[in-house]
Amino acid sequence: MSSEHSQEIEARYRAAEAELLQRWPETRMEPSKDRIEAILDVLGKPQDAYPSIHLTGTNGKTSTARMVDALLRELNLRTGRTTSPHLSEIRERICVDGEPIGRERFTEVYTELRPYAELVDSRQPFKLSFFEMTTAMAYAAFAEAPVDVAVIEVGLGGTWDATNVIEAPVAVVTPISLDHTHLLGDNVRDIAEEKAGIIKAGAIAVLAQQPIDAAEVLMRRAAEVGATVAREGIEFGVLERQLAVGGQQLTIKGLSQEYTDLFLPLHGAYQAGNAACAIAAVEAFLGAGQGGAVLDPEVVRAAFAKVTSPGRLEVVRRNPAVILDAAHNPGGAAATAQAISEEFTFEHLVGVFAAMQDKDVRGVLEAFEPVLDEIVVTRNSTLRSMPVEELAALAEEIFGEGRVTSADRLDDAIDRALELAEIGVPDPSLGGSGVLVTGSVVTAGDAGRLLRG
Repeated sequence: MSSEHSQEIEARYRAAEAELLQRWPETRMEPSKDRIEAILDVLGKPQDAYPSIHLTGTNGKTSTARMVDALLRELNLRTGRTTSPHLSEIRERICVDGEPIGRERFTEVYTELRPYAELVDSRQPFKLSFFEMTTAMAYAAFAEAPVDVAVIEVGLGGTWDATNVIEAPVAVVTPISLDHTHLLGDNVRDIAEEKAGIIKAGAIAVLAQQPIDAAEVLMRRAAEVGATVAREGIEFGVLERQLAVGGQQLTIKGLSQEYTDLFLPLHGAYQAGNAACAIAAVEAFLGAGQGGAVLDPEVVRAAFAKVTSPGRLEVVRRNPAVILDAAHNPGGAAATAQAISEEFTFEHLVGVFAAMQDKDVRGVLEAFEPVLDEIVVTRNSTLRSMPVEELAALAEEIFGEGRVTSADRLDDAIDRALELAEIGVPDPSLGGSGVLVTGSVVTAGDAGRLLRG
C-alpha cells in the first residue's frame, strides 16, 4: 500500500471519527429505542442475521465479553464483538474474529450508514447519538462479515440501551453495584431493574453473584418472561483458585462439567468469576443440559490461555512495575484493590489518578486508599475530567496532605509517580515498587497510548 493511499485512509477515518463525535455523547441518555430501531429497520434488521450473547452488569462486562469471544473463536466460530467504552480508538468497539475492524473498513461502514442516519435524524425529535450510531455500525458490520455469533455488551443499563434490540438466547449479568446513579437510580434495586431488561422470553440468564436486592429483581424478571436461570455459586462457579506467575490457575464448575487446570493470564478473584460466567454463557449457547453440545475442556484451556483484557490490571512495564486499570466506580475499585493486595508484593505503590467529575470519586479514592502509599492526581483527555485542584482537595481529605501530589498533565503525573516509586524503596534495582494508573477507562486508555506508543 502506497503512503499516499495510507494517508487517504487515515484522513477518511479521522473525518468519520470527527463526525461521530459531533453526535450526542454516550453520557447523555434519552430513554427511547425509537432511533436505533428506525435505522436498523431501514438497514433490513441486520441484528437478526445471527444469534447473540448479551451482557450487562456494573463491572466485568468487557472482560467477560472478551472471554466469551475467545471461547467461541476456539470453537471455530466467526465472532463479532461490541464493547464500550473504547480505550484508544473508536474502532475497538467493533471487533470481528477478535480484532478491531480496520480503519478502511470502519470508514466504509460509516459511509454506508450515513445517508440512512441522516434520514432517521430528519424524522426523529432527537438525532441518533454517538452510541446509537456505533451500535448500528456494529450490527451492520457483523451481518456483512458475516459472523456466526455476536457478543454484545450493553452501553448503559439494559432496558433502554441501544443494544437491546436483539432477542439474545443467552443473557449474562455480571456483578451489579452503584454507577451512573444520575441515570439508572441511586440504589442497587433500581439499577438491577434497568439491567434486567436484557433477559428475554425463553432465554438462559447467566447471573454472577449479586447483592440480595439485585438478585431478587433478576430472578423475578426471569420468572416473568419464562427464562431459565443459571446462578454463580449454585449452578456454576469457581471451585478452586491459585495464584500463578502471570495470572491464576482455576478449577471451574460449569453447567455441564468441571474444568480443571485452566490458566487465566489475568489478575484478580473477580476475573475468575468472570471466567466462570463466560464458560456458563458459552455452555448455555451450545445448549448444555438441553441436548446440545458440551464444551471440550481442551477448548477452554486453549481459549483462556490466549485471553487479554487491556486496561484491567494490565502490567505494561516492570521495575518499577506500571499497572493500568480502568476502575471508575467503588465496586470496581474495591475489586482492583483486593487483587493488588493479594497478588502483588509491593513495598511502595504510587497511584496516578484521574476521574470523571460525574462519578463517585470519593468512593473510588476511599477504596484505593488502603493499598496506595501515595497518590498523584491529574486529569485525563476529556472535558468531563475532574479539575486537578478539586481532585487534589478531595484526595487530601482521604489520604492526608503528605501523601498527595498534583500534576496538570497525565504524562507528568506518571513521571512523578515513577520517581516517587523509586524513592520509596531502599534499593529500586531489587523491585518492590510500582505505579497504578487508574480512575477511569479514559485514564487507562490515555496512559496506554503514552506507555505503549
